[in-house]
This record gives sequence, structure tokens and C-alpha cells, in this order.
Amino acid sequence: MNQTNFISHLSSQVLIGDGAMGTYIYTKGIPLGRCFDELNLINPHLIRFIHKEYIDAGADLIETNTFTANRLRLKRFELENKVKDINYQGARIARGVAGKSIYVAGSVGPLTGAKTDDDISLDEKYDVFAEQVLALAEGGCDVFILETFTDLDELKYALRAVKEKTNLPAICQMTFSENMKTPLGVSVIKALVELEKAGADVVGANCGVGPLATLKVLEEMCKSSKVKVSAFPNAGMPQYVDGRYMYLSTPEYIAGMAKRMVQAGANLVGGCCGTTPSDISAIAQKLRGIPPIPRHISRRQMLKTVEEVSLFEPTEKKKTFLDKLGKDIVVVAEVDPPKGMGIEQTLKNAVKLKRAGVDAITVGDNPLAVLRMGNIGFSHLIEKKGIQTIVHLSCRDRNLIGIQSAIMEASALGITSILAITGDPAKVGDQPAATSVYDLNSFGLIKLIKQMNNGKNYAGNPIQHPTNFSIGCAFNPNVQDIDTAIRRLVRKIEAGADFALSQPFYDISRIGEIYDKLGKTVGKFPVFFGVLPLVSARNAEYLNAEVPGIKIPEAVINRMKETSQDKQLTEGITIAKELLDEAIKYAPGIYLILPFGRVDIAIKIVEYLKTRKLEVAKVKR
Repeated sequence: MNQTNFISHLSSQVLIGDGAMGTYIYTKGIPLGRCFDELNLINPHLIRFIHKEYIDAGADLIETNTFTANRLRLKRFELENKVKDINYQGARIARGVAGKSIYVAGSVGPLTGAKTDDDISLDEKYDVFAEQVLALAEGGCDVFILETFTDLDELKYALRAVKEKTNLPAICQMTFSENMKTPLGVSVIKALVELEKAGADVVGANCGVGPLATLKVLEEMCKSSKVKVSAFPNAGMPQYVDGRYMYLSTPEYIAGMAKRMVQAGANLVGGCCGTTPSDISAIAQKLRGIPPIPRHISRRQMLKTVEEVSLFEPTEKKKTFLDKLGKDIVVVAEVDPPKGMGIEQTLKNAVKLKRAGVDAITVGDNPLAVLRMGNIGFSHLIEKKGIQTIVHLSCRDRNLIGIQSAIMEASALGITSILAITGDPAKVGDQPAATSVYDLNSFGLIKLIKQMNNGKNYAGNPIQHPTNFSIGCAFNPNVQDIDTAIRRLVRKIEAGADFALSQPFYDISRIGEIYDKLGKTVGKFPVFFGVLPLVSARNAEYLNAEVPGIKIPEAVINRMKETSQDKQLTEGITIAKELLDEAIKYAPGIYLILPFGRVDIAIKIVEYLKTRKLEVAKVKR
């Protein structure tokens, strides 16, 4: 194989890449604390076996096990003097398995996150990349894949090293968030234009949050340029199962999304974190032998302007939403803080919901580990409009000291309700250099808030004035064993929880059964029924396959698919109303989650609830 073959091959046929290396090594029993790159030297049989699995599954291209094999990141393991050996052997292992029929891509990852004593210059970064690139080329690579970059300048220096030190083509892939930007704020179009100008042979996206977000990035790229495009998405977002993080998107779903990526114009499709040979096999079965789709180029989009910050005057003090329990159906709705400094529209949305009849606004704490404005200060701005808030407090971003400071801060600002959650791991979000803290989990956080309500901090020292929070917790009914979920809820109640908000639930046939079991186990403890209206069939498939904690029955997904596209939103609202009709027979309140921040949809749901005119006194638990 050679570079000429590779480039021309991409022009005539869609090629299949391999899947994850790091997360797949982990499934083979290698602990996360080990240096996976060193396995090229100490356990080459394992790496050889993984390459063979992907080739047998149908991969046309395999990547070397060298993603972090640069001197800065190897320094953590005192292996900085083995850069050449690790990369050379990584390439030789892959070359030996690939033979002459499969392409070998030298994997080069970013330096971001490397433990260094001092910041290094871009010129020094170039030298680091050049050292790795030379060793991979010597080992027999056909092409380079520069992947998972978030810093465009750093990626361009890696690309420069490839172009100046070798004559091999380069695939340049960045990681994008759902907002179509890298975690450092680089737009899809900016990355595409600058990488193409810098000499990238293929431009693409990998890692990130899952196939749907990657598809959107690919669509943007393919309608803006004729450069060859690649896609290596994650297998959705990881879920914490039995003490380990697992990716639960199915091969069928991933393959279906891969086909849509090719229909958008992709030339090379593989997988990143969480994907396995089974996923690659499913992709190969759908895409084998398909030629690339001709591109139709459109005008490139302009960057959006930054919204101005607006200040609001304080208004009257809010009422307590829990006071309405037993008198009426209580409705709380979620409004997350903005991702930047533009707060005006989000605050207006909260006011609209209040006027429509919502009793309280829940405010997320960087949900899905995506960076947003701090929710305590933002909740204070909402409260100044006379609207009560429920502040989500995650264990992910703060250590034990920071959590206690945040609890006291919220109390001082007049906030009276906290939803205690563990929080999604930082890895799934848009800040790849961030780390998860988790000094506590949700059970420990509930206990801590309860203790501070009694006037003492974690160490047992007095805090002068006790806090006075209503403590909320999460409840997930989307599990096969509902009894286990209820037992977890009981533990949270014992820790001090006062109410629970459930994950969105779509199986109407099980609502009565679940609330009957809740009533027998936790009595009249209030569990708000979670509702997230579906907006399209694709939205339903995405939520079911990629979002942790949400499961949608196949019948509901098929119902959305069978509805014409222009009527799917209406159908999604109808499904939500049907769920509510059943839920209000049992639930004391409704937790309304806005799809894509669509306040208009939420208001329709709230107005529908008002027309029902049902008193909680009629609700049977």
C-alpha cells in the first residue's frame, strides 16, 4: 500500500476504518492506569490480536496503538526515552497484521493534557510531533491520522511535521461538541478551511459525544468543501454500569448512522471510543463497495455574534413549589444556563414558563459535562424575577470543600431547593482536559446537605446559621429491574431527600405499575414524573441510543417514524400528552424537560395540563 493508492482509493470507494483502541484494550482487562502505548513493547500479542479482529470485521484501515506515544505524555510513565521504540514497534505490529491489502494509519494524538513542568512553545511542540512521526514512518505506515485534537494551532503543527518530515498523506480530525465547535471554540468551517489550506489530505471529526453530533459536523463540512472527509464517532455516551463505564449504542444504530454520514459525503468511516469489531462489522456490511456521494457545495456560514448581557431588576419573593403538593398538580420545568454570556433570552424563557403556570424552574449544573454559566449565580438572576428555582448540584466539578462552599453560597443568595446528583463524567463533555472529582456521590451529597440544614459542615463544625434546603434527588425508571431503582431511592430518602425528579419515561404501559410499587415502598414521598417531548423520529432514535438513562420503547420510535416528517413534532407532543394523561393519575407533580430549549413546546404542555383541571386530591398513589 502507498499514499497514491490511499488517496485515489478514497476517490473511488468509501473506506472502512477500525474502531476504538484504548477503550477496547480496557475491555481486555488492562487497567486504566497503565500506559497502553507501552503494550507495543511488553504485550505485542494483544495489540496484534486487536488489529486482526478489526481486519476480520471488515476494516480497510487500521490505526497504530500510538495515540499518546509522544515524549510529553509518555513522561508520566517515565517512558519518554522510548518514543522511537514504542512508535516504531506500533507501526511494525500493525504492518505485520495488515499485509499488503490493508492500510496502516500512524495514530498521533494531541499534547493537551500532558503533564509538563512548564508550558512549551509551538516550535517545541513541532519537535515533539516530528519525533513521533519519523518513528511511525520508519515502521511502515501508509498514512497518518492526527486525531482528537481540540487546539487547531497544535493540530496544524502536527500536520506540518507530517508534511515536512515524510511524504505520506495526513488525515486531520478534530473533536467537536454538539454546538458545532471544538471545546476551545473553533467552528467546523474555520477548522475545515484552515486545515485544507495547511495541506490536510482528509479532514474529519472523531470522538465527541456520539454519531448524531458527528453526522451534523460531517454535513457542515461536506456542503462547504470538496476535500475528502472522515468520521470516527464514539458509540454514544458512556454509562456507569456495575462499576465501569460502558458504551451501549448498538452496532445496528452505529451502522445506520455511518450510512447517513456516507450519504452526507464522507469518504472514510470508522469508530472511536466504545466502538468494537462488532460495530465495524455492521458498518462494513452496510458500506462495503459504496462509492463516495458527489458533493454539492454551498456558501460557508458566518460566525454568530455574541449576545449582550442584560441586567434585571429584582421582583417579589417567590413561593415554595412544594407547598402546593396535595392541592394541585405541581409542574417544574428545566431551563439550563447559557453556554456563554448571553443570558437575556434564557431569562425571558424562564419568565414565559412562569406566566404559563410553571411552579419552579430547575437549573442544570453543566449537564452532560458541557460547559455553561454557573447555575447558582444564574438561578439567583431567575429568582430576582420572582421565580423559584431548583439548583442542580453535581459532585463532578467540585471537591468536598468546593461543594460545601457552593451550598452556603446558594443559601446566602436565597435559594431554597437543591437537586443532588452525581453528575455525568467530564470525559463525555466538551472540555477534554477537565477531570472528574467525585469526592462524593449523590447519596453522600444528600447527607451533606441534610447535615448543613442541621447547622454543621462535613467535618462537624458549626456554620453559624443552618441552611434550609428542600433536597431533591434523581429517580431512573428506565431500568429492567425497577425494584433495584426503588431500593436506591429508599437509600436517598434515608439520607435526607425530600422529593425526586424522574428521568423522562416513555413506556405508558408501565407507569401505573411503577407508581404502585413506589406507593407500597416509599408511601407519599413525591416522585415527579419526567417528560421530554420528542421532536422527530431522529430525535427519538438519538435519545434512545446515545443519552444515558433514557430508553424509548420500539413502538414509540416506530410511531414517530411512521409519521410524516412535517407532522412528527405534533406527534411527539401528542405522545407527551398521552403519557401525562396516565401519569397524573399517580404522580403528584410533573418534571418537564424542554427539547432543545423549545419554550413554545413546554408552554403547550403546561397549557394542556391546565385544561385537565385535575386536583391532586383525585390522584391515587
